[in-house]
Amino acid sequence: MSDRPVNDRPAGGRSVLVTGGNRGIGLAVARDLAARGDRVAVTFRTGEPPPGLYGVACDITDPAAVENAFDTVRKEQGEVEILVANAGITRDALLLRMGDDLVDEVIDTNLRAAIRLAKHAARGMLAERWGRLVLISSSAAFTGSPGQVNYAAAKAGLVGLARSLAWELGPRGITVNVVSPGLVETDMTSGLRPERRAEYLSRTPLGRPGTPEEVASAVRFLTGDGAAYITGAVLPVSGGLGMGL
Repeated sequence: MSDRPVNDRPAGGRSVLVTGGNRGIGLAVARDLAARGDRVAVTFRTGEPPPGLYGVACDITDPAAVENAFDTVRKEQGEVEILVANAGITRDALLLRMGDDLVDEVIDTNLRAAIRLAKHAARGMLAERWGRLVLISSSAAFTGSPGQVNYAAAKAGLVGLARSLAWELGPRGITVNVVSPGLVETDMTSGLRPERRAEYLSRTPLGRPGTPEEVASAVRFLTGDGAAYITGAVLPVSGGLGMGL
């Protein structure tokens, strides 16, 4: 059992790291947790850090860059207590036209990097006997998606990662969960062909796309005190897309 009470939140909130936190879902998550009172750092690969948030330039596929990012965040705001592994990419093509480079790039960014990030975060969490890991997956992991074999496979892999880590880290008071968004209005989905967008919406009972802020609300819940007894769970934020799968 942990020596720290479940509801004992240190002054200044928790130390949070959100990958890919300079836009879209990651930015909404970072802002929501900062509004809760947490100390939030975000990684970004290109561009500039968002105003009002502590930014760390980091290519999460580079082991040395990830190690440096954790060191930097530790010095700035303390050991990472909450990790939101959000950064991801798509490189779409039908399987017979998909080169190994497109497979490797997506797997490296969406899955292998999440394993690397979780490993770094877990070290500090184990010492503190408290932690929250949230992995951002996708409804494509459960429904499949033509032209996205690499993406769907990587996002499905996050479920196995989370549930294995839930067993490994649970005895130390650390929870590991997955949030699975459906069609959400972000830069990543803005390039969808109109017919593809219409297809997704036709399979979404609520009949509309979600917002990054709605995904952020789910992350806020899973990283809060009220979700202390939830681990190994997959929380769809999809308007019903893929429900029951």
